[in-house]
Order: sequence, then structure tokens, then C-alpha cells
Amino acid sequence: MKKKWIAASLAAVLAASLPTSVMAQKPAEAATWYQNGIQALTSKGILDEHAKLTSTVSVDEFVRLAVLSLTYQHGIEPMKAAKNAGLVADGDFTSLDAPIKRGEIARILVRALGKEQDEKSLTDYAERAKTLGLLKGFPDGKLHENNAATLREAASALENVVKLSRSGIDNKGVPQISVEDFMRNPGSFSYQLSPDGNYISYAAPWENRSNVFVQKMDGSSEPVRVTSSKDRDISGFFWKGDHILYLKDKGGDENFHLYSAAFNGNEEKELTPFDKVRVGVVSALSGVKDEILVSMNKEDAKAFDVYKLNIKTGETKLVAKNPGDIQEWIADHDGKIRLAVASDGIEGVVLYRATEQDEFKPFITTSGGDNVSPLGFSKDNKTIYAVSNKGRDKSALVKYDLQGNEQLIYSHPDVDLAGAVYDHKQDKLLMTAYITDKVHVKYFDESFEALHKKLQHKLQATESEIGINDYNEDKTKLIVSLSTDKVQGKYYYYDSTTDQLTLLANLSDWLNPEQMADMHPISYKSRDGMTIHGYLTLPKNKTPENLPLIVNPHGGPWTRDMWGFNTEAQLLANRGYAVLQVNFRSSTGYGKAFIDAGNKQWGRNIQNDITDGVQWAIKQGIADPKRVGIYGASFGGYATLAGITFTPDMYAAAVDYVGVSNIFTLLDTLPPYWEANRNMFYERIGHPEKDKDMLKSVSPVFHADKITTPLLVAQGANDPRVNKAESDQIVEALKKRGVDVEYMVKDNEGHGFNNEENRIEFYNAMVKFLDTHLKH
Repeated sequence: MKKKWIAASLAAVLAASLPTSVMAQKPAEAATWYQNGIQALTSKGILDEHAKLTSTVSVDEFVRLAVLSLTYQHGIEPMKAAKNAGLVADGDFTSLDAPIKRGEIARILVRALGKEQDEKSLTDYAERAKTLGLLKGFPDGKLHENNAATLREAASALENVVKLSRSGIDNKGVPQISVEDFMRNPGSFSYQLSPDGNYISYAAPWENRSNVFVQKMDGSSEPVRVTSSKDRDISGFFWKGDHILYLKDKGGDENFHLYSAAFNGNEEKELTPFDKVRVGVVSALSGVKDEILVSMNKEDAKAFDVYKLNIKTGETKLVAKNPGDIQEWIADHDGKIRLAVASDGIEGVVLYRATEQDEFKPFITTSGGDNVSPLGFSKDNKTIYAVSNKGRDKSALVKYDLQGNEQLIYSHPDVDLAGAVYDHKQDKLLMTAYITDKVHVKYFDESFEALHKKLQHKLQATESEIGINDYNEDKTKLIVSLSTDKVQGKYYYYDSTTDQLTLLANLSDWLNPEQMADMHPISYKSRDGMTIHGYLTLPKNKTPENLPLIVNPHGGPWTRDMWGFNTEAQLLANRGYAVLQVNFRSSTGYGKAFIDAGNKQWGRNIQNDITDGVQWAIKQGIADPKRVGIYGASFGGYATLAGITFTPDMYAAAVDYVGVSNIFTLLDTLPPYWEANRNMFYERIGHPEKDKDMLKSVSPVFHADKITTPLLVAQGANDPRVNKAESDQIVEALKKRGVDVEYMVKDNEGHGFNNEENRIEFYNAMVKFLDTHLKH
């Protein structure tokens, strides 16, 4: 079972606890032993105040009480939430309508505390609960674990869990860790094997920038640095023969250029020295010497053509010309461009051709909200794998034949699938992944499943915590990673022939996992009845009551927050803040209808979802309503400004990081290569003419007179997505009114601060600003 899912919110739900409250007491204590538990449940609306306290409680009803008391998943079906949290397991109950037994309650509560050992029977669980102080016997000295429990017994039992879960909290927090330790470069990461398996590459700091290093697998020599970037971090890299190819932009302008470096460090060359051109990698052309396929908007800033690029000479040859609406190109296993995805932002089509000499023809058509994302061809180039939500709400893993006939491979009823792993040698899909509370895996290959589970056992990790990042063809050499909500990341080399697992790197190893905070999956109901999921990070060793809260809406908005190590959340939790991350409507991963529900809802229902999340945290007793702050980047920056504009009394401080203040100027300054998606922006955000009144009503810059909340704004001067003018406008409008606003601009940054020194400066300023306004 999962460990310690006891939610600190129970502390707020069942606030006061008698020192000797038990599930059954002597007659002399009968008038008082259950009162506090009942009162706490009724005060939070979990229990009807007119409920009959001596009546028995059904399994279904107790699970509801337990979920609302012991977890943060309040917006989904209780039994599903209880299984997610590890409180119940399949086969625990024969009937959900039957009265719950005292021993069954004991089993749920023992699991909630993560105190399971080798219990098998209800008697075992009852004895374990007795040892923990959750359950005491009747006057006859027996536990009567098979007796039906009454409502007052259930309430008192839940109260006892609160008491025990808090026993180790002294409310002193943990030692404060510097911003520098959270935000400096974390060390070596992104490990990859060379094609021959004899070398390993990775990124590591040099001159305060991430550069690429190469080392022999046998460790017989020192690592060799093969790149020399001093102005920007390397954005991404991969092997091509005996060379490392990498991407880098200039000052955050996102016009990425491609570079080549020999693995011995003796040669470094820019392969695409074209001004204001953005390069993408289409295919590394495995098996083809010295050539790869890239996309560039060299001829037309709005459209990306495909070129064959020689990595030794830099020579390019046009392979496919973009008529203007193609947004993705896909090569087959012979390196031929056979698929293209075209769209006007709303209507779309996947195009196919049998050879590069043929014309592209429509293969699969899509309309508003549909998304067909080809993953690639099978080894014989006769089958196409894709993730598609065409004709369904949730994106599923499918395959098509060359006539466009679809066959479903796997779907999940609640969430979209997040891609798949394909093995070229076996010509087989190995697994797919999906994200509910965390990342989970569906396997298609028994040997790969056995390998994955073997590694989980070796690392004492769950499927949500480990990944196989790279491997050679026969899977004898693997790069394995491990990451949790409290461990930023570890990389291992695994040799399956010797069964040896070797630690390669431990990211930010100066951060003690024991001092990091837990990230809890949450859910709640919005005001119009939608289920909203998210995550709550609570400060370590702090009673989760009346805490200062930072709500941190994500960017996009067509993306999502995930469970895992979050540097920002950990920094804020280390300073004593609870951090709430909300996957509001329009977030990805929850199906087509959920995304579409956010259409033209900037500042409206999307903002309501965020507001409802804050109010939910306040109602749980977690957040102090007078000490709530909001911080977000990109769309999250817009949501920050919208929050202090349209709900000004809710927030005592706000931090807007590269955020939108004026939707009209946002739409007017889209990067040229987003032009093909303009109709999508109009559909999902609003049309500047047809929806003029609505867009004006939700653009914070036009309502700056409503803002009274202290504000910190940070902006990169070279931001191609959210132009500096977005921040300039709101800062100027507020300063004219004398509102307290701080403004940080970095001339060598774009959409977010990438350089280490700028990150450290920004987060130092943010922490100081939030502490000034929320720590009182």
C-alpha cells in the first residue's frame, strides 16, 4: 500500500482532540468521549448536524468520511479517492452498503498512517490499531473487531488519527535553506549513451552555464567538456555518430540554432548561422552517416520547411516545402518525410504520401478540439502509431494502416495518454504512460515490464518515480533516473549482464530530502460543479492550520502541473508557505471537454477555478485568509494580475512573472511561427474584434484602478511570447496611481530567466517581497 497518505487537512477538519478519546469507553465517559470528533465533522459540513450518533455506519459512508478527513481529494468519487490514497484495496469489502466493522475501520486508519506491517486479518489490524492508540477495548477487555461501528465511534477514531499524525510536529519548521541552494545549477543531468554504448554524455555547469561533457563508460579517463557556451545554457543535445549536436538560442529569443561538437572536444561548429531563424530537429536519421533532418523558417518566418543537413559541412538541401499551414513533419524509418500535420488552428488534417516524389494527400481530418499526434511509423513503415482524441474525449493510443483505418490500442477512462515507448529492434510498443494523481504506466511487453519492475525494486521506488531514459539495442546498458516530490533527481547506469546499478549523479545533492516538503494530490469541486485537480505542498514540520498560502497557477494555459520535485514550491514551503497548484479548466491531460470548457474563459471561469481553490484551502483551515498571495508565470502571470484585479480582497501580495496584462497586445504580437495557430488563439482566448468587449473586460491593464495589492513584476526584455510591453503597461498604469509595484527587467533573458545569476536574483527578490507582505 502507499505510505502515509494521512492528509494534514484532517488537522483542520478535526481540530480539537480529547487526550483520551477512543472508539469505546466506560459508561462514565460516555457523554464526552466522541463529542469533539462529531463537532469537527459537522462544522466542516462533512456530517449532518442531525445525524443519529448511535446508528451504524455503512462502508460507503465511512469511506466518504475518511476521504474527506484524511485526504485532499475532495472532488472525486470517494471509493476511487480512497484507492488512490491507499486507504482501501480491491477485495476489502463484500458490500458497500453493509455496516462497517470496527476492524475494517482499524485497517483503513492503519493504512492512512502508513503503519501497515504484516497484518492479514481484521484481528491483526485491530491489534495494530490498539498498539498505535487508535482503538481500545470494551469493558470486557476485547476489541470486538467484527462488531458494526457507530457514527460516534467512527468520528472518534478519525480524531485519534489526527492526534497521532500530529505527534511528531513541533511547529518549528525546518532549517532555512538559501535561495542560492535552491536555484543554482543542480549539477550533472540529461545522461545519454553514445550509439556504440562506449561513451556517456551529460550536461553539467561550466562558467555558470550548462555545457555538454563526454566520458568513457569504463571510467578509464576524465570527462571531456565538448561545448563552451558562456552566454546561455545548452537547450538540448543528442548523439550523431561521433559528434554531439546541440541547440542554443541568444538571450532568450527562442531562435534556436544547431551546433556540432566532436566528442573529443577538439571541434565546435555552428551549423545553422542564419539570423532570426529557428531550428528544430525532425529526425536524427539513425543509420545514415553525417546527415540529419531539420526544420527551419529560413525562407518564411511563419513556416518551417524541412532540410537535410550535413553535420560535417553544414550543407543543407531542401526536402519538403511548407505551403504555410504545416505544423509538424514526420519521417519514416528510412528517413523519408511521409507524414505532415496541417492546421489553420481549428480545422486540421494529417497528410500522407507513399514516397517523397508523391503529393501529400489527406489521411485523417480533424475539427475543433480534435488532436491526432503521430508518434511515428512501425519498422516496415506500414503502420502509424498516434495519440488521438478524434471521436472520443480522452486521448488514446491508436494505430493506423496506410488507408487511415484506426485501431485502438489502449485508453484510460479518466485522463489522456501521454505518449508511448517504441522499440525499433523489436518493432513493438513497450509501454504508455498517463497521469492521474501521478505518472502511471501501462505495459505492452512482458520483458520490459519485468525490467522496469526489477529496477523499481532495486531503487525502492514506484513506477511514478523512476524512468528509463536511454538504452542500447539489446537493453544490456541503460540510463535510469529517479525523482520524487522530495528528490530532484538521480541518474544511474545499469548493466543488466552484471545486474550492477551505479550512481552517476545526484541533482542538488546539497538539498536534504528529509527537509523537503510533501506534495499532496488534491481535488475539489468548482462553483459550477467541475472537478478540479491539483497539488498542495505543505511546509515540513508545520501544523497545517492557518498558514500563509501561495496559489501558483501554471502557464500555458494549455499545459498542466504534475506531481514531482518542484523547486519553486520547495523554496516557498521551506519559508513556511503552503503552495497550491491548480489544474484549472483548459489544462491538458483531462480530456477534450475539460480543455474546451476554458475557451474564452480567461479571467472568468478559469479564474473562478483558481479562486475556488483558494477558498477550498481556507475552508479546510489550511490557509489564513488574510495571508494569501498569488504567483505565476506566463499565463500564470496573467492569472496573477486577473486575481488582484477581479478579486482584489483575496490577495495580500502578488508576483507576476512574464505575464500578460493586455490580451489585445498579446494577440497582436504573436511570434510569426505561431501565425498558423492564430485561429486557435481566437477560438480559445477570443477574437480582438468579435469579442472586443469581452477581452477588454478581462484584460487587467484596463482595470488597473481596481488593483490595490502590492505587486512584483519580472520580465525578460527579449521575450518573444509575452513581449516586454505587457509588463511595461501594467507597471506604468499602477505607478501612476501610486500602487506599490516593484519591477525587475533582464536585458539578456526571454520568456523566463534562464541564467543562474538572474534566477537567484529574482527568487531572492520574490521571497523578500512575499515575506514583507505575508509574514505578519
